[in-house]
Amino acid sequence: MNQRLLFDTKAVSAHRRRASRRLDRLRPVLDDLAARLLDRLDDSAVRFTRALDIGGRGAIAPLLAARAIDVIEADLATPVGADVVIDAEAIPFAAHSFDLIVAHGALHWVNDLPGTLVQLRRILRPGGLFLASLPLVGTLAELRTALLEADAALSGGAPPRIAPFPDLADCAGLLQRAGFALPVAERDTIRFEYRDRLSLLRDLQDAGETNALLARSRIVPPRALFPHALASLAPADAPAMVTLQLGVLTGWAS
Repeated sequence: MNQRLLFDTKAVSAHRRRASRRLDRLRPVLDDLAARLLDRLDDSAVRFTRALDIGGRGAIAPLLAARAIDVIEADLATPVGADVVIDAEAIPFAAHSFDLIVAHGALHWVNDLPGTLVQLRRILRPGGLFLASLPLVGTLAELRTALLEADAALSGGAPPRIAPFPDLADCAGLLQRAGFALPVAERDTIRFEYRDRLSLLRDLQDAGETNALLARSRIVPPRALFPHALASLAPADAPAMVTLQLGVLTGWAS
């Protein structure tokens, strides 16, 4: 097996497809994150006319359309509602097809992220903008630690249950290597509070963000694993807090 492969793309697609039918429950959060990302467009005097929305899950396209931008909705998986499903290894658009590409929460399950970024730059017109968001190191750190400790306590092992995320410096470097001009990577820290701790797991499932690592264990986890881990997130009378470290990336095609 090629050692660079981290993610099971069939599992990613299946998770996203199932989740696409349950996104209404998460719509307020998805819409808020989309608005945060697209606020960056207000910092530019460029008028965009044709955009590619990758993985926006119904949150990005309406906001772009409200700005009088023609939008094609695409995804790297097979969710309901996308205009087209694209292969991250072979982006199916001609060079200079768009003057704006927005990849919102879509690239962190891509095996060859450097190669995908190169292809995305190729389909941008000169002067076009690439705008993306993805989770950084520190995302779900509380849950990651709780699961590691629960696995160690219950079975003595620690199978990978949460994907690795890039750090901010990696993101800026990847944009530069892909040939984007004026690459910028910023951090947006968002904290979520859960009084019903099982809702955290339901939200991850409904967002299509459950474990799709190739190295994930196929063995059914101990029944006590998730209750044990969730109980350790905070005292019983306090809400559990989890963190999303969101990286916001911008780069221009020259």
